[in-house]
Amino acid sequence: MHRYLILTFSLLLFSTLYAQSVKGTVFDENGNSLPGAYLFWHTGDAHTHTDNTGRFKLTGPAVGDTLHVSFIGHSSSDFVVPADDTELLIELQSGSLDLREIIIGSSDRPQRIVSGIDLAVNPVNSSQEILRSVPGLFIGQHAGGGKAEQIFLRGFDIDHGTDIAISVDGMPVNMVSHAHGQGYADLHFLIPETIRAVDFAKGPYEADRGNFATAGHVDFQTKDRAGGNFLKVEAGSFGKLRTVAQFDFLSDNKSNAYVIGEYQVTDGPFESTQNFRRSNIFAKYSSLLREADKFTVSASHFTSSWDASGQIPERAVASRLIGRFGAIDDTEGGQTSRSNIIIAYTREIDATTFVKNTLSYSKYDFELFSNFTFFLEDPEFGDQIRQQESRDLIYAQSVVHHNANLWETTVEARIGTGLRSDRTDDSSLANTIDRATVRDYAQRGDVAEDNFHLFADARFEFGKFSLQPGIRADHFRFGYLDRLATEYTNASVNKTRLSPKLKSAYSLSPTSRLFLNIGTGFHANDSRLASTTRVNGMVPAAYGADLGLEAKLLPRLLVNTSLWYLFLEQEFVYVGDAGIVEPAGRTRRLGADLSLRYQMTDWLYGDLDATYSHARSIDNEAGEDLIPLAPVITFAGGLSVKTERISGGLRFRFLGDRPATEDYSLTAEGYLIADANIAYALGRLTFSLLLENLSNAEWEEAQFATESRLVGEALPLEEIHFTPGSPRSVAISCKFKF
Repeated sequence: MHRYLILTFSLLLFSTLYAQSVKGTVFDENGNSLPGAYLFWHTGDAHTHTDNTGRFKLTGPAVGDTLHVSFIGHSSSDFVVPADDTELLIELQSGSLDLREIIIGSSDRPQRIVSGIDLAVNPVNSSQEILRSVPGLFIGQHAGGGKAEQIFLRGFDIDHGTDIAISVDGMPVNMVSHAHGQGYADLHFLIPETIRAVDFAKGPYEADRGNFATAGHVDFQTKDRAGGNFLKVEAGSFGKLRTVAQFDFLSDNKSNAYVIGEYQVTDGPFESTQNFRRSNIFAKYSSLLREADKFTVSASHFTSSWDASGQIPERAVASRLIGRFGAIDDTEGGQTSRSNIIIAYTREIDATTFVKNTLSYSKYDFELFSNFTFFLEDPEFGDQIRQQESRDLIYAQSVVHHNANLWETTVEARIGTGLRSDRTDDSSLANTIDRATVRDYAQRGDVAEDNFHLFADARFEFGKFSLQPGIRADHFRFGYLDRLATEYTNASVNKTRLSPKLKSAYSLSPTSRLFLNIGTGFHANDSRLASTTRVNGMVPAAYGADLGLEAKLLPRLLVNTSLWYLFLEQEFVYVGDAGIVEPAGRTRRLGADLSLRYQMTDWLYGDLDATYSHARSIDNEAGEDLIPLAPVITFAGGLSVKTERISGGLRFRFLGDRPATEDYSLTAEGYLIADANIAYALGRLTFSLLLENLSNAEWEEAQFATESRLVGEALPLEEIHFTPGSPRSVAISCKFKF
């Protein structure tokens, strides 16, 4: 078998058995390409789907044959194969979503279908909803709205991004060797109104995804074409005000350019005002060159500043020392900024081959003040800390896509290579007083980290069976210049990781498909390990497997479910709040995911995502092997209405109780929150109403088991420290198109 695969892959790279074929691009009425659109031949077995650029090539149909093309949330269309080999430009009009149009097996990533349904029915309208668009993913905010959210997925407390790879238009979001923690992923620079598609997958099975892609990855794709001008104003509880303006400067058959800006302020529900301020601006230009070549360039700038009341101890609230929205230290907060430029160029080599090139640069600054232990270490001045860094990030990748028909097998292959380079200047952890005085430094230095990668995969279709083997190689150079060392210390370590992967699927029937994915990935650790003796733990492997089913149990009921397993080798984690590196040990996680999407009528939709996770530390004794804050049971879903004029829904999310310590001596309490929204379109105006936390539940958004000491306490105490979740709130908005 392995000889056959090697021979097939070799033939794929160097030869193509030519047959009658049709090629083209599928896009919407605004000119945005539609990745994942499905095309099939009415009178034959040939079928295909568009790639990430909206392009397709289908071999088999003859001149005059009829092909059918469909995409979620758009009216399907038939077209006739022309007599010449001209590349077709197929436009699909946005229309009502009909789940009967969805065909099982129409995508190599079933999750793409789920996210497409969700975006069509429930568009992302706030920064908090951006990551929640991934089924089974929960977030928690615990620093005044300006800090990156804490993420939970597949039995992981991912912190701010250690085990999920996040990108925007191919540009990495995660920050390696960050001052606050490894993999820190702040998505607040992404304006929700720019999102065109959300491409995600769970597990370490995608060859084009490397560092952090263990629990999964998410790629947000922005729209190429604006689709007109608009102005949106939103006002709500706690002094919330948000304005968004979009200007479409250029729009024709070949080129498009638009600019969109966002400004947001809020005081928050806390007794000490948050003084939250965020501004965003994003501009994008896209152009079709030659026949199928495409060039895009985007630029963005984001700034944010805030004050925070921090995490408070339960005993302070129980004794009425402070209220739920009070603070022990209300001088926490911070400021951050990020500027990005992304250049993408897709070049057609021939009818079956194209190359996609991506180049991005980010300039990033970060300053965060926190106080988790209050007066534990310093009874006089307190334990406030400052984490700070300035970073330059360069990323480049080139991927060759090749489609072929070898014998009776359809093959889609990719070979890609790329480089990521991070340089941080004066990354530090300092003890401070009142955000003004630096007392001393616990850690201070410069990080230089480079990651070179090479990957290849190929998807083969053998009738009802598909197979996608892949391989990825990553080479790292970790460097750290310790500015606190008494002698010059510029440590560097080189590490290489090889990650094989295999995805397979079998069509059980026209309405169901079974899939099995196995593979390895990794979560690289902080560059500061280079100056320790623990360098062998810098790129620990992750081993995963998913067995799942994608099916339509009814014409309008889509089910996606899987059983999964994930094992992580020994790893060492940089704890930014303490400036130390500590071992986390080997871990094992397993669980089940379930996603349901049901269209009850032409205008009423229901969805449900449910997950169960079992997470354990292998090296600890039974009873003390729980993984703190790892989610066990989650539910999320709701009912949605979508008509030509009215849209809205009732949403809920449930996160069950979970251990806060290894022995479950402390519990992070779960919560159930319900929200509602409604929007009405009247000509060029759209009015919206959003109600959050309908029951006004008292819930704890972020929770940690922390040892702390308050003023007057002789001894410290370990207990739950939490950030209170927002109470009931209301927001209204008006959007005007012009």
